[in-house]
Amino acid sequence: MISRRLRVDDFDYDLPESAIAQTPAEPRDSSRLLVLERATGAVEHARFRDIGRWLDAGDLLVVNDSRVISARLRGRRAGGGAAEILVLRPVDDASAAWEALVRPSRRLAAGATVVLASGDRVEVGERLGDGTRAVRFDGDPHEVMARAGEMPLPPYIRDRSSPAERYQTVYARPPGSAAAPTAGLHFTADLLGSLEAQGVRRAPVTLHVGLDTFRPLEGEYIDEHHIHREWYEIPPATRSAIGEARRVVAVGTTAVRVLETAARDNAASGWSDLYITPPYRFATVGGLVTNFHLPRSSLLLLVTAFVQDGMPEADPFVARDRLLHAYRVALDAGYRFFSFGDAMLIV
Repeated sequence: MISRRLRVDDFDYDLPESAIAQTPAEPRDSSRLLVLERATGAVEHARFRDIGRWLDAGDLLVVNDSRVISARLRGRRAGGGAAEILVLRPVDDASAAWEALVRPSRRLAAGATVVLASGDRVEVGERLGDGTRAVRFDGDPHEVMARAGEMPLPPYIRDRSSPAERYQTVYARPPGSAAAPTAGLHFTADLLGSLEAQGVRRAPVTLHVGLDTFRPLEGEYIDEHHIHREWYEIPPATRSAIGEARRVVAVGTTAVRVLETAARDNAASGWSDLYITPPYRFATVGGLVTNFHLPRSSLLLLVTAFVQDGMPEADPFVARDRLLHAYRVALDAGYRFFSFGDAMLIV
């Protein structure tokens, strides 16, 4: 029983800046792994390469195979001032426009042009809501981004020395994300091969990660926030594998949202606006691989809901305390947080 309305402040925690990972672990699977058992709160420590100890033959790893596009474009506006465009996604199938975050948006009227260092031109168009603008490319958008774009690392990563491919999963395929599905960054081809030999299968879904990666929770209460929609697709082979699996283990919160949206809507593709907050009854996901998330974020709420769903207690505050206790244990043990940081396995 929820004793009171959940507040954004209820999902805050202290995080020293020194705990934010600036570069990824090398090799990928040498990152640390904290294993949390939902029912008891028990915590174990391992390396990510050891994840197979908690997986069994017949388990299915569901991964988000979306590839990050070189979505950050820097250029000059008329008059010589600097401008930056962060491309998010196509506006719709029928339009040539893309949705983007633009700076300085107030100084760029509809129809203004930004000239990139490559010489390519991008027209800034109408306002779309949620602080975004429509932009239109003078040329093929993906070719322009390949020529002029930068990998859109989160703003808390100040060290830009890592190769661009380290912000891609080894199984990334269709381009379309403005941020990496970072829980998958820990897997190597060899690790995936060893898990397959163990009888642990892997199946892809696609969700192109967009605006909500960059948006904090709005309002005083968690039910005042709303999730920006993102396109997803589940291939027929993945749907079959889910039906045959002993347990579905989602690799990342984006994979969770795909699976639970599909279960809710009975649809293999479409737009997901699923905002998972505690309490929530998970229809498909039985295990979760995830990174350590920002305070006061929708991702922290989703993980809290998953922890609660595996507990005998019905109170989301107990689940929150169990999760944040695991976070404190990780901080005390020197784990690294956020996109290039260490991982959790929650079972």
